[in-house]
Order: sequence, then C-alpha cells, then structure tokens
Amino acid sequence: MRIVVPLKLVPDLVEELEIAPSGNELDTSFSRLVLNEFDEHALEQALLLKERSGAEVTALTAGVAGADEVLYTAAARGVDRLLRLGADYPPSTNSHAMARLYGSAIRDLGPDLVLLGVQAHDSLDGPIGPMLAEILGMPYVGYLAGVRLGEGCCVVKKEYPGGLIAELEVDLPAVLGIQAAEQPPRYVAISKVRLAAKEAQIEQQAVADADSSGAAEIRRMYKPEAGQRATMIAGDEGAVAGRLVQIFREQGLL
Repeated sequence: MRIVVPLKLVPDLVEELEIAPSGNELDTSFSRLVLNEFDEHALEQALLLKERSGAEVTALTAGVAGADEVLYTAAARGVDRLLRLGADYPPSTNSHAMARLYGSAIRDLGPDLVLLGVQAHDSLDGPIGPMLAEILGMPYVGYLAGVRLGEGCCVVKKEYPGGLIAELEVDLPAVLGIQAAEQPPRYVAISKVRLAAKEAQIEQQAVADADSSGAAEIRRMYKPEAGQRATMIAGDEGAVAGRLVQIFREQGLL
C-alpha cells in the first residue's frame, strides 16, 4: 500500500495580509507560510493508515519558502519518503497549476491512495483535490472524517449537513479530500524535527513550469470597505428598550 500526501503551504492568517501592488494577488514577500490546516489532517490520517497496515507514506510539496521545514516535520511524525518539487514557485500559484504540478509527480509514484486537505484558504479557483483526481484519472471523494482500508477499496466517512455521516466504499486507487483526521494531528518536539533534518533525505523531483490556465482571472483584490458604523444606544434598560422599539417601528418590524 502506497499513500501520497501533497502538502500545501499557505499564508499564516495570524499575520496581517497585504495586497500586492498589482492589485490582483496577496503580497507574500514578508508573509510567513505555514502548512495548510486540512493538509495537516490529511497527513495524520495517512499516518494512522500506516500504523494499521504498514503502508508507505510519501509527503511532497512545491519548492516554496519553508517547504523543507514542513517536510522534515512530516518525517519526524513518521513519513517514509520526502519529495520537493522543482525550483521555487510563487506562493500565489493557483489550484489549477498546483494540481498539474502534483499530478506530474504523483503519476510516477503509482500510489494506491492520495490524501490531501479538502481545501485551503487561499485557493481562490477551487480546491485542488477534484482537479488532481481528474488529472490522475482516479475517483475523488471529499469532506471526509475517517478512512479505513478494505480489499482493493477503502471505506470512508463523509459528513453531510445536519450531523449526518455516511460510509462510502471507494475503489482504489483514489484521491480523498480530508476534512478531519480520526484524531488530532500529532505533536512532535522540535528536537525530533532537528534530528529528522539531519537524518532524513529530501528528494528533488523536476517538474514542468507551473501552468495556471483554466482558472478564473482575478482582476482586483481589496480589503472590505467600511460602510455605516454601529450606533451604541446609551442609557438604562428602559431607555435602551424604548429606543429599540422605536427603531423596529421605523423599520416596519412592529
């Protein structure tokens, strides 16, 4: 059983996001990139499957700033093989391009399962999973919260609105979009990551230049523009209640 987990780095939302001078993308010159939260759950799910079945897990990512640290952390968690794709690619590379980059590398690996996060907060042209499945010619199921292996298939837990969970049987090979692993992503100490950086080997794999065709054209990005400000109602309970009743009547609600 071979499992591949593509890992995407995204801008850290803890930091202030700035728009590039071009006006149609984020300025990532000084942004800190972190592993996409859903990809972290995909990696955890892959490691759980490895522990149950002895599967080989390969983690791969595009060559952006911070990629090596993410791969070494994956190795410290238990990943068997690390791949870094091509040269440096802009963090703003869209989902269509990322799917093609992943597809060209994954096709040669011959995986039984590809697990990746169901979405990323900077994927403006859609999630990567369905596009990657189309490129690889594999079935895709997303928004999953559990995976177990069967004979030539896997059984997945898919979440639906209203708290409903369905179990689906999916033929292998397949691409799965993980929303939540069966347990929280495991913590690894910095010391283990540093040890992995000394012992683990990151393989460099050449891929073609990023092809962004097929995505919607982003013409302008801008921060939300302030509209009317909130009005604070002062006074005691009676005064506030009276003013609210007046506002509701003015709006035709009473």
